[in-house]
Amino acid sequence: MTTSTMKTPAKSPYWAGVRDGAPFILMAVPFATLFGVIATDAGLTLAQAMGFTVLVIAGAAQFAAIQLMVENASIAFVLLAALAVNLRMAMYSASLVPYLGAAPLWQRACVAYLNFDQTYITSVARYEARPEMSVSDRVAYFFGVATPITPFWFGMTLVGILAGQAIPDAWALDFIMPIMFLAMVAPMLKSIAHIAAAVMSVSVALALNSLPAGTGLLIAAGAAMLTGALVEIWMERRRA
Repeated sequence: MTTSTMKTPAKSPYWAGVRDGAPFILMAVPFATLFGVIATDAGLTLAQAMGFTVLVIAGAAQFAAIQLMVENASIAFVLLAALAVNLRMAMYSASLVPYLGAAPLWQRACVAYLNFDQTYITSVARYEARPEMSVSDRVAYFFGVATPITPFWFGMTLVGILAGQAIPDAWALDFIMPIMFLAMVAPMLKSIAHIAAAVMSVSVALALNSLPAGTGLLIAAGAAMLTGALVEIWMERRRA
């Protein structure tokens, strides 16, 4: 290979991905640390909490599952809630097929594992802006975006676990979880449909609070999705 055809680090798709993924460390550090603290507060051991974050590697699903575990929900409800929260990943995967579908199986398997909000959004934006990228360059870029985020997610989860073990029980950190969810949900309320779904979710969850094993939360989630979809359809008809 001649010097002219070699890719320097500055032009390498992988290093471009690392550069674009690095700012997301600012998001990964506090959320991963918080998950470690909450997982410890919920009674998970170090091995359980680390196994959870390494296998799932999806913040919203992890927090939702922990919330149901704290409420003594059954394993089936915990898995169903995590699946519902992460259904968007299936859509992410489907939309990546035109870009990465021709990659080797092992690469697609790694992409599937590392396919979360930040890697997907950043990579798709790059692919759309540079349609001339080859499949290998697209895969390299995707892995580059994941490189700075994933180790920090794992490492700061461990820091949160160790910090949580050092916090006395009398300090009662239960209040952190609802505050965290409010911080995550509030920026998402960008339309009438979103607001209607949130109001329905809160109303149904409070009304069904007495149901066992987190059943009320799952019903509230279904009611919220239905409400949001109906309001969206109604708005589309009005615009038409």
